Amino acid sequence: MDLGIGGKTALVCGGSKGIGRAAALALGREGARLVICARDQTALEATAADLRAGTGAEVLAVATDLRDGSAIERLVAETVAQYGGLDILVNNTGGPPPGLFEAHDDATWQAAFETLLLSVVRLTRLAIPHMRRRHWGRIVTVTSTAVKQPIANLVLSNSLRAGVTSLSKTLATELAPEGITVNTVAPGRILTDRLTSIYPGDEATTRRTAAVGIPMGHVGEPLDMGQAIAYLCSEPARYITGVTLQVDGGLISGLF
Repeated sequence: MDLGIGGKTALVCGGSKGIGRAAALALGREGARLVICARDQTALEATAADLRAGTGAEVLAVATDLRDGSAIERLVAETVAQYGGLDILVNNTGGPPPGLFEAHDDATWQAAFETLLLSVVRLTRLAIPHMRRRHWGRIVTVTSTAVKQPIANLVLSNSLRAGVTSLSKTLATELAPEGITVNTVAPGRILTDRLTSIYPGDEATTRRTAAVGIPMGHVGEPLDMGQAIAYLCSEPARYITGVTLQVDGGLISGLF
């Protein structure tokens, strides 16, 4: 299927590894021009080189701390300066520390808020005017199946990602008349650094222990997420907005 995004400019956050890297790969294969950001410039440059070699896409790597509003402004400014606009925004950040409620002080909550929620607010606010000018845009935010069913020992993620989901649902209604769709993707157990921190051990051990309870019988790969994100960013997905798409192998069985 031609996703109709050749020549579109896509900004992918957390793009040096894991789900972000997979999203950039899937979008690059479809001909999108890429901007990837993360905090580690060395890792970003290595990923950018791999993406260029693997997809032929143009790739701009911009080291960015998404907790820093000024850094986000520079990121979007560099994107627009390089490519003349911004069509696709993939909001994606690492998960906050695990722990029970009483383990987290105000500073931990504030850091998680700035990373998970405020970064999405800032990036989306800056992206919308560029999408609005073209009457076309895609905003996809990576959350977690925790928005459907809270996960034990992850109170920070459970709380803040629910807020992100509500924000996205609200924006979907506001921006629909302008040709801009807003969706979230909720990964289940995907084989990333985050999963290995929750299910420690070698890769085989992580795969085995994390697969317990998944109807498909195995954990997901980052590209499973990347391809789902790319579809929601596509022209064929133009009538899909305000949804939370689970990519979890059937893990969450609730109706809503």
